[in-house]
Amino acid sequence: MRLGGVLFFPVTPFGPDGGVAVDVLAEHVRAGMAHGPGGVFVACGTGEFPSLSTEEHRLAVRTAVAEVNGRVPVVAGAGGPLGAALRQAKQAAAAGADGVLLLPPYLSQGPVPGLRDYVRAVAEAAGIPVILYQRGGLALDPAAAVELARVPGVVGLKDGIGDIDRMARIVCAVRREIGPGFAFFNGLPTAELTAPAYRGIGVDLYSSAAFCFVPEVAAAFRGALDSGDDDLVRRLTDEFYAPLVELRSAVPGYAVSLVKAGVRLGGLDAGPVRPPLAEPAPEHLQELSRLIKAGRALVGAR
Repeated sequence: MRLGGVLFFPVTPFGPDGGVAVDVLAEHVRAGMAHGPGGVFVACGTGEFPSLSTEEHRLAVRTAVAEVNGRVPVVAGAGGPLGAALRQAKQAAAAGADGVLLLPPYLSQGPVPGLRDYVRAVAEAAGIPVILYQRGGLALDPAAAVELARVPGVVGLKDGIGDIDRMARIVCAVRREIGPGFAFFNGLPTAELTAPAYRGIGVDLYSSAAFCFVPEVAAAFRGALDSGDDDLVRRLTDEFYAPLVELRSAVPGYAVSLVKAGVRLGGLDAGPVRPPLAEPAPEHLQELSRLIKAGRALVGAR
C-alpha cells in the first residue's frame, strides 16, 4: 500500500432518516477524487467513526471502495473495544479496503505489551496493512513505537498529538530499527498549519480535513509546498489555515462539525453531525463561509 500527496478523510453523510446516505457519500468521494488525493481514509475521525454502527461502517467502506475503484488506496477506520475493532478490521478487508487505520482503545490504558497484543490481534484479523493512530491518551515513546512497528502487518503511524520533539525521536528510532519503508504522517486536525514543521523531521505525508470542503485549496497548498512556492504557502497559512484553526478551537468537536458544515456550504447535503458533536453556531458558520471564500480566492478558484 503506497500513500502520497494529500490524504482525503471524507465525512460520513447522514440522510433524513438518520442513516448513512450512501449516494451522497459516493458523490462526496467522487468530487474529492477529481482533485487527486493520494489516499482515501473512510469511516475515520472526520467520518464520525465513534458514532457508526457496525453495519454503517461496512456501508461506508464498501461505498468508498466502489467509488475509488482501485485508483488510490482506501483505508478504513477501526478501533475501540477489541471485539469491535476485530469485526471492523475483518469487514473492512472483506469490503475491499487496502488498509486499516487503528484508533486507540477507548478508556482502557494498558501497558505496552497489552497494546502490542491488541495491535497484533487486529492486524491478524484484518490481513491487510495497519496504520496506528496515536492521539488522546495514547502517546508513544520511541521504544514503544519501535515495538509496535515490529508487529507483522503494521506499516505506519499517524500522529494526532503534535509533539514535534517526541515525533522526531520516534521517526529516528523506527527508521533506524525497522527501515525507511515505514510510513509516518501528520494527523493533526488542520495538518497544513504544521506541515512545514513535520517536513523538517522527515514526515511529508499529512491528512487534510480541509480537502473535504475546499479540495482545490488543499491541493494548491500541497502543490505550493512541493514546488517551494513559499509565498503561496505563507499566504494560505496566514489568511486561511491559521484563522481556520482558531475557529476550530472555539468549541470542542469543531474539528469534525466545521468540516461537515463546510461540505454543506459547498452544496452537498451531508446532513448533521451526530451527538455528542453539535452543529456550529450561526456566527461561526458565517466566519467559515468567509474563510472558504478567502481560501478559494487565493488559489484562483471560482
